[in-house]
Amino acid sequence: MTAFEQRDYRYENSSPSPRSYRPLGLRRFRFPPDVIVLAVRWYLRFGLSYRDVEAILTERGVEIDHVTIYRWVLRFTPLLADAARPGRHAVGDRWWVDETYVKVAGRWRYVYRAVDQYGQVIDVFVSPRRDAQAARWFFQRAIGTAKLTPVEVVTDHAPVYPGVLEELAPAAWHRTDQYANNRVEADHGRLQARLRPMRGSSRTATPGS
Repeated sequence: MTAFEQRDYRYENSSPSPRSYRPLGLRRFRFPPDVIVLAVRWYLRFGLSYRDVEAILTERGVEIDHVTIYRWVLRFTPLLADAARPGRHAVGDRWWVDETYVKVAGRWRYVYRAVDQYGQVIDVFVSPRRDAQAARWFFQRAIGTAKLTPVEVVTDHAPVYPGVLEELAPAAWHRTDQYANNRVEADHGRLQARLRPMRGSSRTATPGS
Protein backbone atom coordinates (compact mmCIF):
# COMPACT_ATOMS: atom_id res chain seq x y z
CA MET A 1 0.00 0.00 0.00
CA THR A 2 1.47 3.35 -1.05
CA ALA A 3 1.65 6.37 1.22
CA PHE A 4 -1.26 7.96 -0.60
CA GLU A 5 -3.30 4.74 -0.39
CA GLN A 6 -2.61 4.64 3.34
CA ARG A 7 -3.70 8.25 3.63
CA ASP A 8 -6.85 7.55 1.58
CA TYR A 9 -7.59 4.56 3.85
CA ARG A 10 -7.20 6.74 6.94
CA TYR A 11 -9.38 9.39 5.35
CA GLU A 12 -12.16 6.94 4.50
CA ASN A 13 -12.09 5.34 7.97
CA SER A 14 -11.56 8.37 10.17
CA SER A 15 -14.74 10.13 9.01
CA PRO A 16 -13.51 13.73 9.33
CA SER A 17 -16.11 16.31 10.20
CA PRO A 18 -18.06 17.50 7.15
CA ARG A 19 -17.26 21.05 8.28
CA SER A 20 -13.60 20.49 7.38
CA TYR A 21 -14.17 20.78 3.64
CA ARG A 22 -17.67 22.21 3.40
CA PRO A 23 -16.52 25.81 2.74
CA LEU A 24 -14.49 24.61 -0.27
CA GLY A 25 -17.11 22.21 -1.62
CA LEU A 26 -14.51 19.43 -1.77
CA ARG A 27 -16.54 16.50 -0.52
CA ARG A 28 -18.49 16.16 -3.75
CA PHE A 29 -15.40 15.19 -5.76
CA ARG A 30 -14.21 11.67 -6.62
CA PHE A 31 -10.77 12.26 -5.12
CA PRO A 32 -10.29 12.72 -1.36
CA PRO A 33 -10.26 16.39 -0.32
CA ASP A 34 -6.72 16.18 1.08
CA VAL A 35 -5.40 15.00 -2.32
CA ILE A 36 -7.09 17.91 -4.07
CA VAL A 37 -5.76 20.47 -1.58
CA LEU A 38 -2.27 18.96 -1.74
CA ALA A 39 -2.20 19.05 -5.55
CA VAL A 40 -3.31 22.70 -5.63
CA ARG A 41 -0.83 23.62 -2.91
CA TRP A 42 2.06 21.95 -4.73
CA TYR A 43 1.21 23.84 -7.90
CA LEU A 44 0.91 27.20 -6.13
CA ARG A 45 3.84 26.81 -3.72
CA PHE A 46 6.52 25.35 -5.98
CA GLY A 47 7.73 26.04 -9.53
CA LEU A 48 5.76 23.14 -11.01
CA SER A 49 3.68 22.77 -14.13
CA TYR A 50 0.38 20.89 -14.21
CA ARG A 51 2.17 17.95 -15.83
CA ASP A 52 4.78 18.03 -13.06
CA VAL A 53 2.05 17.70 -10.43
CA GLU A 54 0.43 14.94 -12.48
CA ALA A 55 3.74 13.02 -12.57
CA ILE A 56 4.34 13.42 -8.82
CA LEU A 57 0.85 12.16 -8.00
CA THR A 58 1.24 9.24 -10.41
CA GLU A 59 4.45 8.21 -8.64
CA ARG A 60 2.42 8.11 -5.43
CA GLY A 61 -0.30 5.91 -6.86
CA VAL A 62 -2.83 8.61 -7.77
CA GLU A 63 -3.77 8.43 -11.46
CA ILE A 64 -5.04 11.82 -12.56
CA ASP A 65 -4.88 13.94 -15.69
CA HIS A 66 -3.13 17.31 -15.65
CA VAL A 67 -6.27 18.94 -17.08
CA THR A 68 -8.14 17.96 -13.92
CA ILE A 69 -5.41 19.58 -11.82
CA TYR A 70 -5.73 22.71 -13.96
CA ARG A 71 -9.46 22.81 -13.22
CA TRP A 72 -8.84 22.31 -9.51
CA VAL A 73 -6.37 25.20 -9.46
CA LEU A 74 -8.82 27.53 -11.21
CA ARG A 75 -11.68 26.55 -8.95
CA PHE A 76 -10.04 26.29 -5.54
CA THR A 77 -7.22 28.85 -5.53
CA PRO A 78 -9.53 31.79 -4.65
CA LEU A 79 -11.25 29.69 -1.97
CA LEU A 80 -7.95 28.60 -0.42
CA ALA A 81 -6.73 32.19 -0.46
CA ASP A 82 -9.89 33.31 1.34
CA ALA A 83 -9.52 30.50 3.89
CA ALA A 84 -5.91 31.50 4.58
CA ARG A 85 -6.58 35.23 4.84
CA PRO A 86 -7.54 35.26 8.56
CA GLY A 87 -4.11 33.81 9.39
CA ARG A 88 -2.20 36.55 7.63
CA HIS A 89 -0.41 39.32 9.46
CA ALA A 90 -2.32 42.60 9.48
CA VAL A 91 -1.32 44.65 6.44
CA GLY A 92 1.57 46.96 7.21
CA ASP A 93 1.61 50.70 6.56
CA ARG A 94 5.00 50.77 4.75
CA TRP A 95 4.68 49.75 1.10
CA TRP A 96 7.17 48.87 -1.61
CA VAL A 97 5.67 49.30 -5.10
CA ASP A 98 7.07 48.34 -8.49
CA GLU A 99 6.09 46.95 -11.89
CA THR A 100 7.35 43.96 -13.82
CA TYR A 101 6.61 42.41 -17.22
CA VAL A 102 4.66 39.20 -17.77
CA LYS A 103 3.29 37.64 -20.93
CA VAL A 104 -0.49 37.20 -20.84
CA ALA A 105 -2.17 35.41 -23.75
CA GLY A 106 0.92 36.07 -25.87
CA ARG A 107 1.10 39.80 -25.09
CA TRP A 108 3.40 41.60 -22.67
CA ARG A 109 1.68 43.32 -19.77
CA TYR A 110 2.77 45.43 -16.82
CA VAL A 111 2.15 43.89 -13.41
CA TYR A 112 1.92 46.44 -10.60
CA ARG A 113 2.66 44.88 -7.22
CA ALA A 114 2.94 46.14 -3.65
CA VAL A 115 4.44 44.37 -0.63
CA ASP A 116 4.52 45.58 2.96
CA GLN A 117 7.29 45.52 5.56
CA TYR A 118 6.33 41.95 6.47
CA GLY A 119 6.83 40.72 2.90
CA GLN A 120 3.12 40.21 2.28
CA VAL A 121 1.73 40.97 -1.15
CA ILE A 122 -0.88 43.69 -0.69
CA ASP A 123 -2.35 43.78 -4.18
CA VAL A 124 -1.58 42.99 -7.83
CA PHE A 125 -2.83 44.82 -10.91
CA VAL A 126 -2.21 43.88 -14.55
CA SER A 127 -2.27 46.64 -17.16
CA PRO A 128 -1.36 47.00 -20.83
CA ARG A 129 0.05 50.46 -20.02
CA ARG A 130 2.49 51.98 -17.57
CA ASP A 131 0.96 55.42 -17.04
CA ALA A 132 -0.70 57.61 -14.44
CA GLN A 133 -4.11 56.04 -14.98
CA ALA A 134 -2.78 52.53 -14.33
CA ALA A 135 -0.82 53.68 -11.26
CA ARG A 136 -3.88 55.49 -9.89
CA TRP A 137 -6.09 52.44 -10.43
CA PHE A 138 -3.53 50.23 -8.70
CA PHE A 139 -3.22 52.43 -5.62
CA GLN A 140 -6.98 52.82 -5.34
CA ARG A 141 -7.34 49.03 -5.39
CA ALA A 142 -4.47 48.48 -2.95
CA ILE A 143 -5.76 51.05 -0.45
CA GLY A 144 -9.24 49.57 -0.74
CA THR A 145 -7.92 46.03 -0.23
CA ALA A 146 -5.73 46.96 2.73
CA LYS A 147 -8.36 49.29 4.20
CA LEU A 148 -5.61 51.71 5.18
CA THR A 149 -3.48 54.44 3.63
CA PRO A 150 0.28 53.86 3.83
CA VAL A 151 2.51 56.20 5.80
CA GLU A 152 5.52 55.37 3.62
CA VAL A 153 5.71 54.31 -0.04
CA VAL A 154 8.92 53.25 -1.79
CA THR A 155 8.92 53.32 -5.60
CA ASP A 156 11.35 53.71 -8.47
CA HIS A 157 11.79 57.04 -10.26
CA ALA A 158 8.79 56.63 -12.57
CA PRO A 159 7.40 60.17 -13.06
CA VAL A 160 3.76 59.13 -12.58
CA TYR A 161 4.06 58.21 -8.91
CA PRO A 162 4.50 61.63 -7.22
CA GLY A 163 1.25 63.02 -8.62
CA VAL A 164 -0.75 59.85 -7.90
CA LEU A 165 0.54 59.64 -4.32
CA GLU A 166 -0.09 63.35 -3.73
CA GLU A 167 -3.70 62.68 -4.76
CA LEU A 168 -4.35 59.37 -2.93
CA ALA A 169 -1.86 59.35 -0.04
CA PRO A 170 -0.78 62.97 0.51
CA ALA A 171 0.60 62.33 4.01
CA ALA A 172 2.78 59.39 2.95
CA TRP A 173 6.56 59.69 2.80
CA HIS A 174 7.47 58.91 -0.80
CA ARG A 175 10.96 57.40 -1.07
CA THR A 176 12.87 56.82 -4.29
CA ASP A 177 16.34 56.11 -2.84
CA GLN A 178 18.68 53.97 -4.87
CA TYR A 179 18.33 50.29 -3.91
CA ALA A 180 15.45 51.12 -1.56
CA ASN A 181 13.04 49.18 -3.75
CA ASN A 182 15.07 45.97 -3.70
CA ARG A 183 12.49 44.32 -1.45
CA VAL A 184 9.73 44.27 -4.06
CA GLU A 185 12.14 43.69 -6.95
CA ALA A 186 13.34 40.53 -5.20
CA ASP A 187 9.71 39.53 -4.72
CA HIS A 188 9.22 39.85 -8.49
CA GLY A 189 11.72 37.00 -8.81
CA ARG A 190 9.31 34.63 -7.09
CA LEU A 191 6.57 35.68 -9.50
CA GLN A 192 8.79 35.08 -12.51
CA ALA A 193 9.85 31.70 -11.12
CA ARG A 194 6.19 30.77 -10.75
CA LEU A 195 5.35 31.83 -14.31
CA ARG A 196 8.37 30.17 -15.93
CA PRO A 197 7.03 26.60 -15.95
CA MET A 198 3.67 27.99 -17.10
CA ARG A 199 5.39 29.73 -20.07
CA GLY A 200 3.53 32.89 -19.22
CA SER A 201 -0.15 33.22 -18.37
CA SER A 202 -3.09 32.57 -20.64
CA ARG A 203 -5.55 34.73 -18.71
CA THR A 204 -5.91 37.52 -16.23
CA ALA A 205 -8.77 38.32 -13.90
CA THR A 206 -7.62 41.85 -13.12
CA PRO A 207 -10.15 44.55 -14.08
CA GLY A 208 -8.95 47.03 -16.63
CA SER A 209 -6.23 44.78 -18.02
